[in-house]
Amino acid sequence: MSVTVAEINKTFVLPSSKKNGGKEGFYPESDRKPVAETDVHRELMSTLIASLKAFFDDRNDVYVTGNIMFYYEEGNPRTSISPDVMIVKGVHKKLRRTFRLWEENVPDVIFELSSRKTRNADFEKTYLFYEGFGVKEYYIFDSEYHYLPKEPLFAFHLKGKLFKKMKVEKGKIFSPALNLEIVNISETLRLFNPETREFLPTMKELESEIEQLKAELAKLKRQN
Repeated sequence: MSVTVAEINKTFVLPSSKKNGGKEGFYPESDRKPVAETDVHRELMSTLIASLKAFFDDRNDVYVTGNIMFYYEEGNPRTSISPDVMIVKGVHKKLRRTFRLWEENVPDVIFELSSRKTRNADFEKTYLFYEGFGVKEYYIFDSEYHYLPKEPLFAFHLKGKLFKKMKVEKGKIFSPALNLEIVNISETLRLFNPETREFLPTMKELESEIEQLKAELAKLKRQN
């Protein structure tokens, strides 16, 4: 007997409350939406996540992720968002299927890569969510330089209980939470380490470094 995906989906009825019969609510791991609206968004999202993971590699209390289902109301699986890039400090660095705010710390930093579909929400609904949660820093970037042409990079830092728009000077803004500069290089967004005076490596550069290390290890094995 064959069963279609649509028929399978119909069998999953989302409970509206954790207290319903004392059962744990079901929190889906996907909203069935594309990972990113375009290749440009997906490439930058992947690069930012990879760069930040490498930067915090020696920290077991920093969690870096993106495009994960973020649930913010316990017992209500219909209340969710999905940040493009998110950094959370003070939590164990482990793989998660979903992020549940009541079990974790409030994110320190969130990046949203604005697009045709999301630009209004990025500055309105999503903005208010992050502000209300107490996210320390919120950055919005138009990776296509089309929807926010006059000011592609926006930065908001929490001051008290409200976000304050920070001045982005010459395409740069310092992130106290990351201890990095966020830089619009007029081609894409890069992360700059003021201590080393270098940009964090991109995903391609990280892959190249890994291949070089593999080659060096292979050479050492042959010599031994």
